[in-house]
Amino acid sequence: MAQVEKRGGLLRKSSASKKPLKEKVVLMYDEIFMTEDPSKCSPRFWEELFLMKVNLEYLEGKLESLDGEELMKIKDNINCLFQHCIQALGEDHPIRVVNALQTLCALIRGVHQKNKSTSGFDIINMLMGFDKAELCMKNLMESLDSLLCAEGSESLKSLCLKLLLCLVTVTDNISQNTILEYVMINSIFEAILQILSHPPSRREHGYDAVVLLALLVNYRKYESVNPYIVKLSIVDDEATLNGMGLVIAQALSEYNRQYKDKEEEHQSGFFSALTNMVGSMFIADAHEKISVQTNEAILLALYEAVHLNRNFITVLAQSHPEMGLVTSPVSPAPTTPVTPLGTTPPSSDVISSVELPLDADVQTSNLLITFLKYSSIVMQDTKDEHRLHSGKLCLIILTCIAEDQYANAFLHDDNMNFRVNLHRMPMRHRKKAADKNLPCRPLVCAVLDLMVEFIVTHMMKEFPMDLYIRCIQVVHKLLCYQKKCRVRLHYTWRELWSVLRLSTNAGQWKEAASKVTHALVNIRAIINHFNPKIESYAAVNHISQLSEEQVLEVVRANYDTLTLKLQDGLDQYERYSEQHKEAAFFKELVRSISTNVRRNLAFHTLSQEVLLKEFSTIS
Repeated sequence: MAQVEKRGGLLRKSSASKKPLKEKVVLMYDEIFMTEDPSKCSPRFWEELFLMKVNLEYLEGKLESLDGEELMKIKDNINCLFQHCIQALGEDHPIRVVNALQTLCALIRGVHQKNKSTSGFDIINMLMGFDKAELCMKNLMESLDSLLCAEGSESLKSLCLKLLLCLVTVTDNISQNTILEYVMINSIFEAILQILSHPPSRREHGYDAVVLLALLVNYRKYESVNPYIVKLSIVDDEATLNGMGLVIAQALSEYNRQYKDKEEEHQSGFFSALTNMVGSMFIADAHEKISVQTNEAILLALYEAVHLNRNFITVLAQSHPEMGLVTSPVSPAPTTPVTPLGTTPPSSDVISSVELPLDADVQTSNLLITFLKYSSIVMQDTKDEHRLHSGKLCLIILTCIAEDQYANAFLHDDNMNFRVNLHRMPMRHRKKAADKNLPCRPLVCAVLDLMVEFIVTHMMKEFPMDLYIRCIQVVHKLLCYQKKCRVRLHYTWRELWSVLRLSTNAGQWKEAASKVTHALVNIRAIINHFNPKIESYAAVNHISQLSEEQVLEVVRANYDTLTLKLQDGLDQYERYSEQHKEAAFFKELVRSISTNVRRNLAFHTLSQEVLLKEFSTIS
C-alpha cells in the first residue's frame, strides 16, 4: 500500500499518478471561504469543525492569499466562524475549546495581515460585524476570564493568554487598536492578578501575564482613563506584588545568566588565546559580539510597576537566593526566533528554581540587585538603537526609585548590605575586578557605582548627552536625600570628581574642566580651609595618622571660621513626569514591543497528542 505523507494540509500518496488528498479540516476551511453558508448543506458543520485538529498554517495562509475585495465577499462566513468559536469556548469538551482558541488566533492574525494593506476594511467589522461586536467581545472576554481563573488545564490557560496577546498586538500601535476598547470595558485585570499570586500558575504563565499587563497599561494612556492603570496603581496584595516581582526578577536573571555564560565561553576559548597573543587592542569590538538580546517587554513591566504602584517599591528589597547561582537540571528548550527586542520567557526550570529555600552558601539577592546587574550589561554598549532605548529605560526606572522616600530608606540602610557584582566594560587601562574582593555595602553604593561607571566609560565622539544627564540626575537625587536625612555615606567619590586633573593639563577639555572646577568653589574652600588645620594638629601632637574622631575634633574647632558661598536650591529638583517629557519615547518603545510580541507568538507548540494526554488526566 502506498505510504501517505502530510504536507500543508494535503495528504499525498507516494504514487505520482494519484491526485493529492486534503485533510477533512482543510476541506471544511475551503467551504468557509465560499460565499455560501457552509451549514446549509451540513447542519452539524460547526460542531464537527471544532473536533478537528486546527491547521493554523493553512487557515492563516488562506486568509493572507485573498485580497481585500475577496475577503469582504466571505465576511458573513468569517463573522459566523468567529461567533461559533466564542460559543465553543463555553463548552465542556476541552479539545473543542482548544481548537476554538487556536482558530481565533489564526483568524485575528490572518485578518491583521490584510488590514496592513490598502484594502481599507475595519478589523472589527471583518471579524464579527459592527452590530454584534459589543456582545461578541463581552462573551469572549467573559469566557477567557473564566478559563484563566478556573482550576484545570494549564494548556488552556496558556492559549488564553496567547490569544489575548494576539488580540492586543494586532496593530503595531496598540493605541490605534479599537478592539482594545472592549478589553478595557470587560476587564481581565483580576484574572492576571490571580495568575501572579498563585505559584503554580505563575511558574507556567507569569511571563505572558506580566507582558500582557504591561501592554494593556499602555493603551491610550495619555488620551483617556485606562482602567488597568487605575487598578494597577492601587494593588496592595503582598502575594500578588511579590509574584509580579518574581516573574520580572526571573526574566532579568535569565538574561544575566546568558550574558555571563557567553562571556565565560569567549574568555575560555580560542578568543582568549588570540587575545593573549595580539593584545587587547580589539577588546571593545570583541565585547560587542558577546552581547545578549535585550528584553524591553519585561523592563517595561518593571517600569510600570515602579512608576504606578508605590507598594511595589517594597518588592525591590525582598530577599531571595541569587538566581544565577541556583542550579537545577534544565531540559533542552525549543529554539525561538531571536530579535532585537526579544520577549522569549525564561524556561520553567529557571522560574521554579528561584523558589527554593535559602542556602547558607548562596549569596542573597533581590529584584533591585538583579535589575542593577542587568542595567550594567545593557548600558555598556549604547551604539545599538535597541540597547540605547533599553539603557534609557533602565535610567528612567532608577530615576523613579531615586525619588521615592521608602526606596531611599532601604537603599541607605546600613543593616542591608549586599555584595553587588556589576559588569564593567573591558578597557585597556584597567583590570577586571575580582568578584571575591567586592565589599558588602548599602545598595545605594551599587547605584552610584553604576552611574559612575557609565559616566567614565562613555566619553565618545557621539556623546550620549541624554543618558549623561539622567545619570547625573540620579546621583543628584540621591545626594538630596542624604542631605535632607543627614546620611553620611562612606563612598569613594574620586572616580567621579576628577575634573581638577583635567583643568590643570593642557588638553581639549581644559576649558570645560576649569568651568566645572570653578563651580565647585565650596568644595575647594572646605579642602583649603581644613587641610592646613589638620596637618597642624598632627604636627603639634606628633601624630602620623589621625583617627576619624580626631579629624572631627579639628573640624568642629575650626568650623566657625569657614567661609562658604551660599548656593540656593541645590537640594531641589524637578520630579519625573512621563506624560510631559517621555511620551514620545514610550509610544515608540511600546510599538516595538508590540511588533515583536506578535512576531514571536507561537501557537503550534501544543501538539494534539500532548493535549489529549493532559485532558485524559483531568477529572
